[in-house]
Amino acid sequence: MASGTWETSETPGTGGAAGTPAPAAPWAAPAGPYPPPPPRPLARRLLAPLGALAGVAAAFAYVGTVDPNEPGHYPVCPLLRFTGVYCPGCGGLRSAHAFVHGDLAAALGANALAVVGYGVFAAVMVLWLVRAVRGLPMRFAITPAWWWGIGAVLALFTLVRNLPFGAALAP
Repeated sequence: MASGTWETSETPGTGGAAGTPAPAAPWAAPAGPYPPPPPRPLARRLLAPLGALAGVAAAFAYVGTVDPNEPGHYPVCPLLRFTGVYCPGCGGLRSAHAFVHGDLAAALGANALAVVGYGVFAAVMVLWLVRAVRGLPMRFAITPAWWWGIGAVLALFTLVRNLPFGAALAP
């Protein structure tokens, strides 16, 4: 048996004589009827979601102010420049600009998947804010199946928008 372990009997895992449990590790929380720690103040709980929301709002304000339809303000998509293929993000800045100005039809025409992303972001932000106000942690456990599904949607969107019958999805 290695030195520094808590087990004292010959039977590994029993911790003591005749199946008594091993003592708790020094870093483990004490067992017993102790009250949970007090919740953090509301301002502290709202700091992360409001900070993320402020960052996204600042980015949308910038894109809404500086028109991506005018050349020279933003870099060109390297995939489009070197291959002529529209990536899933092509038209995203034009979509955000149109969305900020309230032109949903132009936003969908520039990049429909980005508009769906704006809706998903809004739903996640509302959930995060509600959970922060209630003092509940915000945790996402996205399984590999979801990641594969998201990748498949992005690949399918890229494929369709680059084919002749999917020209409506091209920016």
